[in-house]
Amino acid sequence: MSAELLINVTPQESRVALLENGVLQEVLIERSSKRGIVGNIYRGTVSRVLPGMEAAFIDIGLDKSAFLHASDLTMPNLDDFINADGSRPTPTPMPHIGSFLHEGKKLLVQVIKDPLGTKGARLTTYITIPSRYLVFMPDSSNTGVSSKIESPQERERLRQLMLALREEFNDQYGYIVRTAAEGISIDELRRDMRFLRNLWQNIESTHNGTNGMASSTPLKNSVVYADLPLVLRVLRDMVGERIERVLIDSRETVSKVLSFSEKYIPDLVPVIEHYAGERPIFDLHGVEDEIQKALQRKVPLKSGGYLIIDQTEAMTTIDVNTGGFVGTRNLEETIFRTNLEAAQAIARQLRLRNLGGIIILDFIDMLEGEHRQQVMKVLERALEKDYAKTYICDVSPLGLVEMTRKRTRESLEHVLCESCPTCNGRGYVKTAETVCYEIFREILRAVRQFDAKSLLVLASQEVIDLLLDEESSSLAELQEFVSIPIRLQVEALYTQEHFDVVLL
Repeated sequence: MSAELLINVTPQESRVALLENGVLQEVLIERSSKRGIVGNIYRGTVSRVLPGMEAAFIDIGLDKSAFLHASDLTMPNLDDFINADGSRPTPTPMPHIGSFLHEGKKLLVQVIKDPLGTKGARLTTYITIPSRYLVFMPDSSNTGVSSKIESPQERERLRQLMLALREEFNDQYGYIVRTAAEGISIDELRRDMRFLRNLWQNIESTHNGTNGMASSTPLKNSVVYADLPLVLRVLRDMVGERIERVLIDSRETVSKVLSFSEKYIPDLVPVIEHYAGERPIFDLHGVEDEIQKALQRKVPLKSGGYLIIDQTEAMTTIDVNTGGFVGTRNLEETIFRTNLEAAQAIARQLRLRNLGGIIILDFIDMLEGEHRQQVMKVLERALEKDYAKTYICDVSPLGLVEMTRKRTRESLEHVLCESCPTCNGRGYVKTAETVCYEIFREILRAVRQFDAKSLLVLASQEVIDLLLDEESSSLAELQEFVSIPIRLQVEALYTQEHFDVVLL
């Protein structure tokens, strides 16, 4: 499968689009004012320990304190710790976090999830630093090879090369050999290992306050290592992809990418091109239209069916409907074909919209067990291309498919949109008729509580039109009942739900 990267760079933001066989599969957006921090390493300070949650809040210099759970904490040797009562911590599957952390403690942490909504960043103390061919793990001593390298002979070759290099460097750190390392020489692995070792030494020096400054000078809570910017990060992490072309519309960015690629990804240099056309690069390939479609609730299928995607705070739900697809044989066959097409479309939409967390899929009910199995196989096969880790449960008794997708950054909708100021994110507003009746009740309430000579109703154009038309008789009866003149006035800035009853 051919893959193509389109890169659009402006001073305000960078956008990367991944196309497979000409079809948009993924969009990554990084804004200068809101750069993602996943992968960044910080020198943090424990601000609060929550024993009941086995977690702690860590101050890393951001607006919101970050969150560290005990499961993401590197547990040191228990012999080095003593409880407040003088006893030593009891070894347990997950030792209590209070045995290792206390307020004011300094520690090195890495961001594994960007701040999402009202939640702060998620942290870990298991530091990992990726390069092109290796992932460096300073808190481990193991060496592994990516499971995506299928050849047993190649896996063993790479493992032996890593053992030789670790002996050469007298290295006790841990490494994972990435998929991109398949077929490379020992010299390329040596270069990557040397780069990662030097980088880690610089990080440790910065953390300990010895990087060009006296060790007694305390560092402020700040980043000690920042991951690469979006464009370079994408090129580094596109392991296993056959990138046939990288098209960039910024000459300055092309120079940076070429310099980076010559050093780390020489195979990519021949396919990097500068796009100098007049028409915007995303318009030329239809990416802008696809992004707009990805923000819509309804996703049409080629057969005439459609998906309805609803993203909420707790989960995302995806409903499959046959729509205008009537099939050619029978109802079961129609439903089966719609679900097959929907399974592939769902996998693409998850990547394109970057939907994460709990996801509920409501396929159309199928009577035949074989059809259900085939739909699940198509879904699993389509999700194999996804870089984010996914887990799928079997079809539930209610006919729903439950799945999770690892979420490390905001969804496309959350990056590009905000809650509607009219409905406050509900997705609906009260009808003009409902607002009219609320006005009637407010008028009665005001007359009974206050002594007013007249009333002025301020409302939107739609509500005032209804009061003067269909509800005019009701308004006249109310005015006669309260024995007070009621005047109406349109406020252009009022939404349909907004009104005021003013006492004069």
